[in-house]
This record gives sequence, C-alpha cells and structure tokens, in this order.
Amino acid sequence: QLVYPHEFRLTEKEKTSICYLSFPDSYSGGLGDTQFSFRLRQAGGPRSCPFQDDGRYNREAPLTLQREAAHYFGYVYFRQVKDSSMRRGYFQKSLVLVSRLPYVNLFQCLLQLIAPEYFDKLEPCLEAVCNEIDQWPPPVPGQTLNLPVMGVVIQVRIPSRVDKPGSSPVKQCNQENLLPAPLVLPSVHELDLFRCFQPVLIHIQMLWELMLLGEPMVVMAPSPTVSSEMVLALTSCLAPLRYCCDFRPYFTIHDSEFKEYTTRTQAPPNIVVGVTNPFFIKTLQHWPHILRVGELRMAGDLPKQVKVKKLAKLKTLDTKPGIYTSYKTFLHKDKTLIKRLLKGIQRKRPSEVQSALLRRHLLELTQSFIIPLEHYMASLMPLQRAITPWKNPPQIRPFCQEDFMRSLEHAGPQLTCVLKGDWLGLYRRFFKSPNFDGWFRQRHREMTQKLEALHLEAICEAGESPWDVSIPIPLQVRARCQHLPLKEETLQRVSLYIDTVIGSLPADLQAVLHH
Repeated sequence: QLVYPHEFRLTEKEKTSICYLSFPDSYSGGLGDTQFSFRLRQAGGPRSCPFQDDGRYNREAPLTLQREAAHYFGYVYFRQVKDSSMRRGYFQKSLVLVSRLPYVNLFQCLLQLIAPEYFDKLEPCLEAVCNEIDQWPPPVPGQTLNLPVMGVVIQVRIPSRVDKPGSSPVKQCNQENLLPAPLVLPSVHELDLFRCFQPVLIHIQMLWELMLLGEPMVVMAPSPTVSSEMVLALTSCLAPLRYCCDFRPYFTIHDSEFKEYTTRTQAPPNIVVGVTNPFFIKTLQHWPHILRVGELRMAGDLPKQVKVKKLAKLKTLDTKPGIYTSYKTFLHKDKTLIKRLLKGIQRKRPSEVQSALLRRHLLELTQSFIIPLEHYMASLMPLQRAITPWKNPPQIRPFCQEDFMRSLEHAGPQLTCVLKGDWLGLYRRFFKSPNFDGWFRQRHREMTQKLEALHLEAICEAGESPWDVSIPIPLQVRARCQHLPLKEETLQRVSLYIDTVIGSLPADLQAVLHH
C-alpha cells in the first residue's frame, strides 16, 4: 500500500514477497498485535546502498552482525481487530521495517513505538518518524547511541568485533543529561534464549550439533512469532562462529523458493526454515530434521520437553510436538546444565539470568570446538623472519585435515570441555559443512591481509633512514590500503615509496603514472 521513503526502490517480486511474509500464513484466531521477523533474498542483482558506508561497519562489527549484501531482514508489526465496517469483519494490517541489519531487538522496539501511531495517523506519522531517523548517527561498532524517536530516546550499544565474547554489555552512559530518561536496550540483537528453547532444553546439545554441521531443518510452529524466534535462536547458538548457511525465520507457501525447497528430486538445501502452515507437514516430510513446537509459555515449572521421534511418525495434521529425526549425536548430553537450569526454575530465577547461563554454555561449547582449529590455522602462517622486502610475501601453508586431526591428541577440545564423545567424528562432518567453508575463507582472508601489511612494513623499513615521514597521504593510497591493518607511519612511507619510484622514471612515464 505504501513504501516510505518513496525513493526506496523494491522490485515487484520483492514487494510481493514482503506482502505475503507480513501476514500469518494460516488461520490466526488471536486478536490484537503480534510481532515477528523474516529474511528475504534480494531480487534483481546488486543495488547501491542508500547510506554512506565504506565497509568500515562490516570490518569492525562481529561476524554475526554484519550488514548483509544479498538479503533483507523484515521486522513486522501485525494488527488484527474486529471491525464490522470491513468486508471480512476484521481490520488486518502490518507495518514492516526493512533493513540489512539483524538488530531484531532494536527494530522490534522501534515498531512498538511507531506502529500503533501509524495505524491511527497513517502516512504523516511515517514522514515524521523518518525525518527523526534521518538524524540518527550511523551504527559505529563499540559506540553507545542515543536514538530519539516520537518523544522517546532509545539507548543502545552497537557490539564490536573486539568485545570479549560472552561479556555483559558495557554499562550504558550519558543518562544523566537526557530528559526524559532513555529507554535502555540491553542488546540490539540477543533474544531470550531460555524462553525460546524452553520446550527443547534437554536436546540443546543435539540442536547445537545440527546447527554446527549446517543440517537442513524445518521448524514447524503455531505462529510466525514462535517460528521466527526459534529460528533466530537456533542460528545464534553458534556465536561467535558465524552461521554461514541460509535461514528463513518465517516462510510461506507463496514464497518464490517454495518449489526449490519442496522438491523431492534433490536433497534439501542447507537451510533452517520456519513455517506455520500445516500444509508443510506433507510437503517437507522428506527433510531429515523437523522440529515441531507449540506456543511458548513461561510457566512456573520446566515446560514439557518434546521427545525425539522417528520421521516416519510425521504423517498427520495433529502431529504432536517433537524433534523428528534419525540423527545420533556425536557428544554426550551435558546433564550439569539441565540441573542448573532446573534449580533456577525452582528458585524462580529471572529468565534473563537463565538465558545468560544457557548462552555461556553454548559459547564455551563453540569455543572448545573452534579453538583447536584456530591454533592449527595460526600454525600455517609463515614466520615473520621469512617476510623480506626483496621478495613477494610468502604463502600461507595449505590446511591438511589429517594433520589437524593428529594435533587434537595433545591440543584438542578435551583441554577446555568436560563433554565426552566422538569429537573426531564431529570435526570430520564439520569439514563437509558450509560453516567450515565460511570460517576457513574468512580466516584465510584475514591472514592474507596480515601478510600483505607485514610485507609493506618490511619494504618501508628497508629504506627508512633517508625518508621524512611527516608527509600527507594521497587519498588513493588510503583507499587502496584501507582493508590492511597498517600503522599511519607505514602509510606515509608507502606514499613516499610510490613517489620515489615514480620520480626515478623518465618524464613521459611519470606523467602517465601520476595520472
């Protein structure tokens, strides 16, 4: 009905997809307001970003919070109320915020402020809100931002790549000068993990492994809210490791990828997909892992835990909640974690404290798994003494799986994790997954850039003495070297080095090279 700002261009295919994803896909008897989110593949090739971004945000943000180039996130506020003046007897409308940033908490909070006003005042409300948002500072990782909107100031801290994993957010600041007092969000993106995982807590180990290995999984839920929260919780449980497969927090039968996912002529893709329409029970029966959950309710006791069942039992529309899979875990269950969470329930411990326990457990599990890989990868880096100014930078040695497996005997996950099980088998499966490929490419790219930077520094230091280093740095040199971790002094030497080389050439060549 309306896209704001008006100049923001969406293809017809994107508009249609957003419309279908903005409403419940199956009968929804509940009245009132609900919120959920989706993720949408961009159609029609690359598009320029409407915001100025030189890549700094993605270089400084955690891998799990980088701006996506090929997908949009949609954050939905859906209202359904009885209205006899409407042909169907109901007022049904959604306001959707579209962004490339996965800030689910921030944007859902923003919609809670904007949507009720929008349903009353329509477009003038959006115009006023967009004018305010235009004045917001850019999301710089590591900074605490005050974001004014509709008479409220939302205060958030943008996470940074240098934050210690698992540390609590830095205490918010600048509150004393703000009137009214700001609405402080503890996190821009972290969900209440304990609430999301409450029906599957005893299977958290299995779900972590399935995510780590990038296995295809369907989450069948009673509503888009439960579906999207469960999918986002699952993909976040590998942090700080990035989940490199596709994921759709909410997916409908009208989606353009529907045929691609439901075909039986090829294996299901590496994706976690959240659905609500009972029709999917039949069409996605051939998928290897299906998680069926009911409504999430915070009861006083541990909610009834779903059971692991055989896929053959997934046949009828009244299929009971459960994990339908034949997967056998590589690692044993951590009974200590379940006992601690149970004790927390008995003591009426707040949900955020339970979530912090759960997040800490998953973080330590991921770190125990990934640290041996990081150590082995670091051992492939050439020694610094092999970097000389007179030769090309040395090559990073190739990753050999068997060498890595041998290194686990004395430097494996058993050093940091008490869990027993077939760690070697888990690593072997991991090597075949998109998550290993994504992790390896990222680390290899970072190591290559480090080598380039060390080589440039070696070149500069080789001719250090006669050079005056207090010279201006041409913008071209800055732009060419911005992805490298170089000191300012080295950049100055690079600039002087280029000028020295050009100055030693014949005049006609100098003119060409300067141009």
